[in-house]
Amino acid sequence: MLAFNGLGGLPRLRDYKSKRESSWDRTGGNKDYVPLAGGETRTLAELKGPGCIRHIWMTSWLPKDDYLRRIVLRFYWDGNSEPSIECPIGDFFGLGHAKRKNFITAVMQMSPQDGRGLNCWWPMPFQKSARIEITNDGDEALTQYFYIDYEQYDKPDVLADLGYFHVQWLRENPTDSWGDEYADLRNSDIQQWAEKLHWGGDPRSLNLSNKDNYIMLAAEGDGIYCGSHLDIDVFERQKNDWFGEGDDMIFIDGESWPPSLHGTGTEDWYNCAYSPREEYCAPYHGVLLYNGTEDWFWKGKQSVYRYYIEDPIRFRKSIHVSIEHGHANKLANDYSSTSYYYLRMPKRGGPALPPVAQRLPRPDEPQYPVR
Repeated sequence: MLAFNGLGGLPRLRDYKSKRESSWDRTGGNKDYVPLAGGETRTLAELKGPGCIRHIWMTSWLPKDDYLRRIVLRFYWDGNSEPSIECPIGDFFGLGHAKRKNFITAVMQMSPQDGRGLNCWWPMPFQKSARIEITNDGDEALTQYFYIDYEQYDKPDVLADLGYFHVQWLRENPTDSWGDEYADLRNSDIQQWAEKLHWGGDPRSLNLSNKDNYIMLAAEGDGIYCGSHLDIDVFERQKNDWFGEGDDMIFIDGESWPPSLHGTGTEDWYNCAYSPREEYCAPYHGVLLYNGTEDWFWKGKQSVYRYYIEDPIRFRKSIHVSIEHGHANKLANDYSSTSYYYLRMPKRGGPALPPVAQRLPRPDEPQYPVR
């Protein structure tokens, strides 16, 4: 059986061949890239199994940063006709909003200069084959550089009991809300405002359901959930401007209320505390992107993450992962997420991506409206 035990496993003389597919110039020149015209789809790699992708690096000189949402990666395992991974390239590599910046997590990194070096370390086993495609949903041409480093094995049983890697990209823009009904109370009677929105004065503030939550992952099959990054563009305000207080809820194998895992607030889900206003990148959790001003602490684009690497979440039939958008779903904001998981058998990784216009980030506004 293949062992993934990091530094401690390096001395183990496992039986594999080290292989790479890359964009190197086959003429021996220095055009070490794949040209990608507007609207074009290319196959970057077709790998023969059994094998396991261990690292992916990519970069491109993009016409505009929003191409991080226009360019789409698709991965197909073992000849499956539908992609197990279908994701905008920037989000796949760990950061939404079509943003690039230097950051480090255990499984994703964007590296200098200015986050243009995109790195992925999720292991991706396959038994028979792997096909990786890239699509440019923009109008302008670009050049794509890449490495795909993988191991190839002689015996398929080395991959026994290993799942296939899947990614699910979702967005709700804007989320449904009800808290703005009490916007006038925020300044006139803050105690009554809190009673209505937090302590049961309005029955909707007592949420005992995942019905209206933002969905981060909905999948069927036998697998393991490994975490998500959550990308929020904040344009609705509340007391102290904080967009959080939303509990995460993870329902396993079709269970009813309460779920197996129920959280206590958005910042608690990504293992920080007290409405953080600092960027912080740890291996498994943190704040990738913070935007705010002195008069609006959590205005604009925020990105946070929680990766279940040491504590992966097991399911055997299905999993449903969601989070409230504001306490009891009282806030309307732009939510998107990328979730990473494994399944025993390859299948489509979530719903088909929406058209490019529905993937692009909101423009940064000098002053968002106060609702």
